[in-house]
Amino acid sequence: MSIHLHWFLPTGGDGRTLVDRHAYTDGGIGRSKITPVRGVRAPDIEYLAQIAKAAERLGFEAVLTPTGTWCEDAWLTTVALAQQTERLKFLVAFRPGLISPVLAAQMAATYQRITRGRLLLNVVTGGDSTEQRRFGDHLDHDRRYARTAEFLSVIRGAWGGRPYDFDGEHYQVEGGLTALPPDPLPEIFFGGSSAAAGPVAAEHADVYLTWGEPPAQVKEKIDWIRGLAEERGRTVRFGIRLHTISRDSAQDAWATAHRLLDDLDPETVAAAQQALGRSESVGQQRMLALHGGSRDRLEISPNLWAGVGLVRGGAGTALVGSHADVADRIEEHELGIEHFVLSGYPHLEEAYWFGEGVTPELAARGLLAQRPSEVPAANGRPSAAPGGAPLLFAGGR
Repeated sequence: MSIHLHWFLPTGGDGRTLVDRHAYTDGGIGRSKITPVRGVRAPDIEYLAQIAKAAERLGFEAVLTPTGTWCEDAWLTTVALAQQTERLKFLVAFRPGLISPVLAAQMAATYQRITRGRLLLNVVTGGDSTEQRRFGDHLDHDRRYARTAEFLSVIRGAWGGRPYDFDGEHYQVEGGLTALPPDPLPEIFFGGSSAAAGPVAAEHADVYLTWGEPPAQVKEKIDWIRGLAEERGRTVRFGIRLHTISRDSAQDAWATAHRLLDDLDPETVAAAQQALGRSESVGQQRMLALHGGSRDRLEISPNLWAGVGLVRGGAGTALVGSHADVADRIEEHELGIEHFVLSGYPHLEEAYWFGEGVTPELAARGLLAQRPSEVPAANGRPSAAPGGAPLLFAGGR
């Protein structure tokens, strides 16, 4: 199976630290318990453009853009960046309960025409009621997933080219349609680990995205979603969301990981763990269970490091090692996973470490969906360049 590589666009800020630009205490409002951090980069359009252009040059097919209080709006940011790139696609994250599904269908159609087909959709149901209420959404966890199922039914119906009626618990639509359906239809990426999320993924997702866990746990989740999809006569593709720290030697990579840990004082970790522990997200709770808030035994599987999740919500694990080590683990994850959505701190520098180190390893093994062209890198080594391949992709954070 060939794989697709994607990068991440840090629209909430970036830097040489694992500590997010905004603290976790008080629902992310206050910073009283967080040690001030240095080396933080604001997500201005010039810096984000550097990352987007680097990702395109290095052969990544798309960039995942998060959604939430602490992020720039994904629709506006990425359509601006589309004007500064040529082939890179954008996985636009949004929450289905906050806008009309017919309006979302219209926005997607317009986006496809403006960018000439470079949109992918990341539907984020939301696992934190505090965050949801901040946007005026007061449904509980399971009802949010039920609403997502209806939302996706309507959005696909509105793309059908003829008036579409829908009468559900959460949406009632009469004659919904987009005057010009998007071409191509955006792939829909979706994640969720709860019992309420599984049937939604099986019925509506094109690509199901999971956060990085040990391979055996990933396989269990894939088998679960695949089985639910088969019951519905559907096929779902799979992706995984991971951070990476790859270097010319494993020793250098682990030194970088340990330096990231050294930047975290106990109070910062405790505040983050307390806030993340309140999340209703089953996926978030699975991330927390990988390390239990402890710095001990963070390598939970060969080259799979859970240190990121000590302070970061969402994806909390990283592949750490030499370029060959990281390529080995990606190859090992061929459990039916096609899409690898990657990131690193800082995102600009880590994109180059991966693109110039791991991507050539994967290409040499025949694993890439399209072998990148060879473009001279600044250090004289060949780097992976964009090949203009069509892309699929997914994620939240």
